Amino acid sequence: MVVVGGGITGLAAAYELTGGAGGPNAATPSVTVLEASDHLGGKITSLELQGRTLDAGPDGALARRPELAQLCDDLGIADQLRPIGARGATVFARRQLRVLPEGLNLGVPTSWSALRSSKVLTRRGSLRALRDLLWAVPASRGPLQDRTIGSLVETKLGREVVATLVDPMVGGINAGRVAQMSAAAVFPPLLDAGQQRGSLMRAMRSTLPTPPAEGEEPEPAFVSLSGGLFVLVDRLVAELVARGVVFRCGANAQDLVRQGGEKRGWSVDTPTTATRADGVVLAVPSWSAAQLLSGHDDEAAALAGQIDYASVAIATFSFAEEDISLPEHGTGALIPSGSVIPGGEHAGKTFLATALTFLDRKWPHAKEEGTTLLRIHCGRIDDQRFEALDDATLLEALSEELGQLMAVRGAPRAATLTRWEHGLPQYRVNHLMRVAGVEAGVERLGGLEIAGAAFHGVGVPACIGSGRLAARRLLEDLGSVTR
Repeated sequence: MVVVGGGITGLAAAYELTGGAGGPNAATPSVTVLEASDHLGGKITSLELQGRTLDAGPDGALARRPELAQLCDDLGIADQLRPIGARGATVFARRQLRVLPEGLNLGVPTSWSALRSSKVLTRRGSLRALRDLLWAVPASRGPLQDRTIGSLVETKLGREVVATLVDPMVGGINAGRVAQMSAAAVFPPLLDAGQQRGSLMRAMRSTLPTPPAEGEEPEPAFVSLSGGLFVLVDRLVAELVARGVVFRCGANAQDLVRQGGEKRGWSVDTPTTATRADGVVLAVPSWSAAQLLSGHDDEAAALAGQIDYASVAIATFSFAEEDISLPEHGTGALIPSGSVIPGGEHAGKTFLATALTFLDRKWPHAKEEGTTLLRIHCGRIDDQRFEALDDATLLEALSEELGQLMAVRGAPRAATLTRWEHGLPQYRVNHLMRVAGVEAGVERLGGLEIAGAAFHGVGVPACIGSGRLAARRLLEDLGSVTR
């Protein structure tokens, strides 16, 4: 078997192909992983800052999805899982950081009184949202059974709720725009709630997790590993090497060639090698999948090629604790698109930054006495201004913006920048129909599966689940189920 792509999706697929939690047996196929870059793990990788090793990509994962915890348990590192250390966040609204309203459901308010008292909206915006409780109307689906998140929420709650809360949160997570983002793919409960004749806020309130009983701690929303998420990759790669998996980094798969008769056998060709396999898992970005599918199923290739990506950058800063004062509340701050810098050299321009993460408050296990760690995120599908700046200039600009958001009394002790070119796939309206078309084409070909962030979820747990499911399907397709 060949897995094309050595990110977390491909590694999870290789794990499942070699027996999953049960381990290899006499029927387990040999597996080769081809990775175009010089490292495994994709965006789950590390950086060095002042002698500390930190996550360079995602720093945590949704706790409500089980795939990360299950894989950690399989690998014997479940004891290293750590819950998020704080709750809530702030948003830059009406020229200052304000605490987000209680009861938000991915940015959608579920309580008008909490929304009003937070003062994140203008009086006009707050009154517009109140209409949802007084004379709400259903926001019907489009002819293809999907809606953009932005249009659905705006119909119900008004434009200001979208711009101040929903787009910074949902759009920010995906580096996209809720004005283009598929509700069916990204936020299905919102699409369902929007069809009801009553209040969207009331309907969304019913989808929130059940509050804990008195005296009980609430379930954590996010988890990480005590050493960082990259520990998972290190442990998983070590396990796969022990199982005999062959890794070839710097091997850019350029062609997929049918071998040995109808619906059986492939060759995955790089500029210097041709690797034969009974079955192949494509765990690569959609544009790469489109290239490899071209000539085998042009419709599937065209649909995969329609999925576009946003580039982003993440700056990590280390401050002396006395040189910066964080907001009292939460693990970070959202900065709505188009927010105007209130003062300083760049007053009147709009922020490059889209969000802040108070890294060692979010993950107490990352805390070191006397220092404060922050991450600043920038880049959206329609805002790539950061790409025109070199690393030093971008770090300086983001540091200056930070000073406009909170009290900064000294320069950072250290800073580093990570750029993720074409880092986040965009789930535009009717995304699930495109994905269904790609998957149908792949199924017709046989001996082939497709997986990854471009299709059914961008988070770490979703990618793990996608890779493992693709591997199971491939084994079933080839009649090689080992357990």
